Amino acid sequence: MPSDDTTLQRQAARVRLLLFDVDGVLTDGRILVHPDGTESKSFSIRDGTGIVWAHRAGLRTGLLSGRHSPATAVRAAQLGIPIVRHQRGDKLEVFEGLLRDEGTEAEAVAFMGDDLLDLPVLLRVGLSAAPADADPEVVRRVDWVSRHPGGRGAARELIELVLRAQGKWDGVLEGYLGGTRV
Repeated sequence: MPSDDTTLQRQAARVRLLLFDVDGVLTDGRILVHPDGTESKSFSIRDGTGIVWAHRAGLRTGLLSGRHSPATAVRAAQLGIPIVRHQRGDKLEVFEGLLRDEGTEAEAVAFMGDDLLDLPVLLRVGLSAAPADADPEVVRRVDWVSRHPGGRGAARELIELVLRAQGKWDGVLEGYLGGTRV
């Protein structure tokens, strides 16, 4: 069930690590399989820009996907995403291992997922989020739902929410305004 504004701001202010599912969150969920067996995906440049802002603001980012994909690895490298966990298996188990590896508490993590297999992690983190087109069972159970669908700016909207709650949004804007007032 979505959080009220005060609770949401408190949750977002604690975030130190932003995790994202890939298919259906950073992409629209479609995978193009080519005749040679390779695949491709479409990622939003807006989401990628948001991830760069998160890094500049001192936040860590990561991908937590249930399937291995070379396209995911390439995109993560392009954006400098330091944490990439994409393998089959129990996402919650992978998440718990990630917490141990990072020395991070679940309350300091925001995770955006879109489907039922994301629910165990979504129910464990400090701030759970979903794109607008996530499965209805997910939408009912997360703290916050983006106005945007997966692969179309949902991740960026979550990043902006966190940066605003932490008082870092003005610094992002200042980088583009160069100190001038609009």
